[in-house]
Amino acid sequence: MNDATREKLAAVSTATLTTVLFKHGFRNVFLSLHPLGADAPRMVGPAYTLRTIPAREDLDTLDVFRDPGHPQRKGVEECPPGAVFVIDSRGDARAASAGGILITRLRARGVAGAVTDGGFRDSPEIAAMGWPAYHATPSAPTNLIHHHCVDLNVPIACAGVGVHPGDIMVGDAEGVVCIPAHVADAVAEEAFEQTVYEDFVQERVAAGHTIRGLYPMTDAANRPVFEAWRKQHGR
Repeated sequence: MNDATREKLAAVSTATLTTVLFKHGFRNVFLSLHPLGADAPRMVGPAYTLRTIPAREDLDTLDVFRDPGHPQRKGVEECPPGAVFVIDSRGDARAASAGGILITRLRARGVAGAVTDGGFRDSPEIAAMGWPAYHATPSAPTNLIHHHCVDLNVPIACAGVGVHPGDIMVGDAEGVVCIPAHVADAVAEEAFEQTVYEDFVQERVAAGHTIRGLYPMTDAANRPVFEAWRKQHGR
């Protein structure tokens, strides 16, 4: 992902992105997950994925963490800087997908964020980090109780959305959007332009203007007003 695309995606909302993706024919792109911490910045980065299946008692014991090749631990050490660590926990928050120490390691390595459709343990500490982390609900028990980590960087399901390695994940206070990698540049440009226009509309409506002919712009008389506003605000 180039820097211009990253900057544009960091400046637009997931709401706008879902609308733009709908125009491109993509309907199932929104992961309805909750950010930990109100002060975390927006999240943008390509997906690096971890897949789980249900745990089995003879395989998932605390001893597995002694193996540096354990998929969860390996993924935490190998997720590329700038990427988003996305965990398929099968929507099961009965056991944690990760906790404060692993999230701290991801943050220290320059990873852009973490996403799970399960839950994170140590969630108050993660929330205080000011770093993008999204989950369904807090979950204290160790992942070994219900999750067996099997694959890294393969297509997964997360919160009902198909996420492929390299897809661009964008998160804000409302949730996370998965943008197919091959349309990311075009979607970023279109969403950026839509955001500029909607900021203009918001200002006009707040001042008492009707939405008729303005949102959407079906009255051509609004075009020069918008262009003048855009020039005035340097946008």
